[in-house]
Amino acid sequence: MQKQRTGIAAPPPEHGTEGGALPAAVAQKGTPGPADDPGFARAVPAAGPDGHREGTARRTVVLAVAGFAAAVLALAAVSLCVGAGEVGASGVLNYLLDRGGARSDPRLALVVGDLRLPRTLTALLVGGALGVAGCLLQAVTRNPLAETGLLGVNAGASLGVVAGIALLGLDSGYAYLVCAFAGAVVASGLVLLIAGRRGGGSPMRLVLAGSALGATFGGLTSVIVVNSAETYDRFRFWVLGSLAGVEGFGELGRLAPVLGLGFLVALLVARPLSALALGDDLARSLGHRPPVIRTVVAVGVTLLTAAAVALAGPVSFLGLLSGFLARAVAGTRLAARLLLAGLIGAAVLVLADVVARVVSRPFEAPVSVIVALIGAPVLIGIVRSRQLAAMGMTDPAAEERASGKAGRGVLHTLRGRLPLRTPKPGRVRPADTFVLRRGPLSFLVARRATLAALLLAAVLLVAVVLSAYAGQSEMGVGRTFQAIFGQGDRFDVLLVQKFRLGRIVAGLAAGAALGLAGCLTQTLARNRLATPELLGVNDGATAAVLLSVTLSATGTFGAWWAGPLGALAAVVVVTLVSGGLGQRGYRVLVVGLAMSALASAATQVALSRRSLNSASSLYVWTSGSLNGRSYAVAVPVLIGLAVLVPLSLAVARHLGVLRFDDATASSLGAVPARTRAVCLLLAVALAGLAVGICGPVGFVALASPVIASRLAGPLRVPLVGTMLTGAVLVVAADTVGRIAFAGTEVPVGVVTTVLGGPFLLWVLLGRSAATRV
Repeated sequence: MQKQRTGIAAPPPEHGTEGGALPAAVAQKGTPGPADDPGFARAVPAAGPDGHREGTARRTVVLAVAGFAAAVLALAAVSLCVGAGEVGASGVLNYLLDRGGARSDPRLALVVGDLRLPRTLTALLVGGALGVAGCLLQAVTRNPLAETGLLGVNAGASLGVVAGIALLGLDSGYAYLVCAFAGAVVASGLVLLIAGRRGGGSPMRLVLAGSALGATFGGLTSVIVVNSAETYDRFRFWVLGSLAGVEGFGELGRLAPVLGLGFLVALLVARPLSALALGDDLARSLGHRPPVIRTVVAVGVTLLTAAAVALAGPVSFLGLLSGFLARAVAGTRLAARLLLAGLIGAAVLVLADVVARVVSRPFEAPVSVIVALIGAPVLIGIVRSRQLAAMGMTDPAAEERASGKAGRGVLHTLRGRLPLRTPKPGRVRPADTFVLRRGPLSFLVARRATLAALLLAAVLLVAVVLSAYAGQSEMGVGRTFQAIFGQGDRFDVLLVQKFRLGRIVAGLAAGAALGLAGCLTQTLARNRLATPELLGVNDGATAAVLLSVTLSATGTFGAWWAGPLGALAAVVVVTLVSGGLGQRGYRVLVVGLAMSALASAATQVALSRRSLNSASSLYVWTSGSLNGRSYAVAVPVLIGLAVLVPLSLAVARHLGVLRFDDATASSLGAVPARTRAVCLLLAVALAGLAVGICGPVGFVALASPVIASRLAGPLRVPLVGTMLTGAVLVVAADTVGRIAFAGTEVPVGVVTTVLGGPFLLWVLLGRSAATRV
């Protein structure tokens, strides 16, 4: 199953608010920068009297449109000539022109008329729809890395198909189409309803609502799938995305009006959306209504994406690739970008479908895998070229260095003109702190943070007792509490410490590691939505575990350290390809996106080609599960935490100043580049250890720092509180998963995902979201 990224569709950080990055996948609410201004190109003086620069750009766009249009026609011709049935180009041409009554030939009518021609047209329309939808979404959110899954359409379609299979017993292609379309429309409607409340459908609320509900729908899909092996057996093939089931024009004819309406909305909204790029105030002065524009764009994106998913399944990455590449070619001209994105999407999907038919004959490869293989290198090539700066996507670190130099110059001028105050002798103790002395040693302790840590420790103890108590035995809470500490009945002690406490300790270690990794990542990124998952930790660990299963002689799980090694390998690859740890901007995010798309596609293919029992077990692990975990896994991870936690506490002093820009942090004695590298390595190691225990558990690394920060106060980095919060969340979620359904265990990662979506809405869409993010 395609995993929902927690609140992020690999978003870029945006700057200009509170001295740091805005939320991931969140567009800036104020006036955009020059790169997003459609009038910017006109405002820049021409290179010569004849407007040479603008003329060159216009010719480039025209040539690009003509080139991609020719490529689409050529690929469509190849698609008609390639496939099963041994009908070559001459036979296809005879059928299309009806030479010698070729259309009356039943063999040609079946191969060309019922299979290849509908499949090619479907690929063209689906690819064009996803490309235009991705471009629209990137424009309305002012986020060049936005993708069509942000509105929850893919997750809603998946939930609709799974519910139709499991609850209604549907098993036909047409039934899947109806369920997928209905689920996609319902999901997007809920997103629009939530985003429109008290916020006017702003880009931030739209994207966050889509991400949160998408995560919840993905969790509900997993709940159904893990309880029904038959449902999973059908779903694991549909979720890969394929055009192999297209036969005749029936399904395409039913959804063609929906696609046509979506393309019409895109055409009509292009001009108002260009005005919206100037800022809401200026758009209103020009007679437009920004909330209405965003709602209409969301409806158009929903129509195009829902129809595409219903016809071909969830083909991820194509909308992002098409919109991103169109922006690289056409710049800020929205009409040209929409046309180019549609042509690019159609060309890429037709090419992927042709390759899928021939790469593994007589079988067909999943089209989503081919799209990822084609698109990932292209995306990486763009961000590593000089075109990135031309698109207005600069590295934040460079911006901070420039602003830092200017800031230091201003400070130097002011120091020369203003009188200097002589500091008073002695040190001023910060507010809300007290000094704890023990002999020659003294410690400065924060009252609120200490009380928060004590409260979380008490909650954790309660969660451990309840987790040990939950089960099929008739042991009471009091006897369970005694058994945890080795007291009471010998059978109770054996049951609790031998069979239950090992799993609980594994959950404690995993939760603490995830919480601390999330705190480090969010602090160094100055972004409440940043998690180690952005760097490909989860996908790398999953791929490593699947590789260990493949190489295992018994076909079972390999060593526990396969996950951490895979996570480390993924981060090393992303770092090397993006150009180093210092690149904190778009480059790392885009490379992480591309590598995650490749790893996710490979994982889905591996699951689809294994036996049902093996694939089901691996699917549960990829959802995040503590089933079967014991001291054998927990103890090595605890040893790792014993080394990594003190190192994290040692850099906590420098983490606090990293909340400011690099120039300010340097003036306070910190070394931002070195501190950032150390924090990143610590976060990756911690997240890798957690994945090695229980698989990729979502939302814990995201939610733990937010909860701990609200308890401890916003002025400190709550490392200890974050670890305790993560441990509480994992243990509590594992307990709920064990007792929610009689006779069936829901993986801990599914529980955190289902509950994490509403939490994300509560934290980030409340009245004070701007101050919390």
